[in-house]
Amino acid sequence: MELQEINQQLKETRVELLGILTSLSGDQLNQQKDLNSWSISQVCQHLYITEELYIVAIKKGLRSKEESYIENKPVEFLLDRSKKLEAPDIAKPTDEFLEYQEIIEKLNNSRQKLLELLNTVEDPSVLSRRHFIHPVFKEMLLMDWLKSLYLHEQRHIKQIKEIIDGL
Repeated sequence: MELQEINQQLKETRVELLGILTSLSGDQLNQQKDLNSWSISQVCQHLYITEELYIVAIKKGLRSKEESYIENKPVEFLLDRSKKLEAPDIAKPTDEFLEYQEIIEKLNNSRQKLLELLNTVEDPSVLSRRHFIHPVFKEMLLMDWLKSLYLHEQRHIKQIKEIIDGL
């Protein structure tokens, strides 16, 4: 998969997410099904925290001068919501109530930082030749980090739709 395709997927996925969020009230954004479930606001917090963590990881991977000869990871399994995944503590949201505008700003800020980073990559093929350690996938090519980012967001869009159905 080329960087251009990944950028398009990132864009389309974010447009879908923002489209869903615009129709929700502050109460809907912050309502939890139960104490063990995240609110939509918390899912969005998790998304922009994760994106910021990915930026750090990709930067570190790009700094490496060592060629990586590892296989692409099967990141598509992220779309399977029947398989429960536990977010690492560093990527878990707070209990803070966030307003719509604040959520949008934070999502836009993390995406802007990601795009700025990707725009500094002179040779996109380097993303398929460098890796960094992922908490779930272990050694993972930077291109797979990017692919998993939009798949991760698509996974959480499904979760948000499930939350909305339960409200």
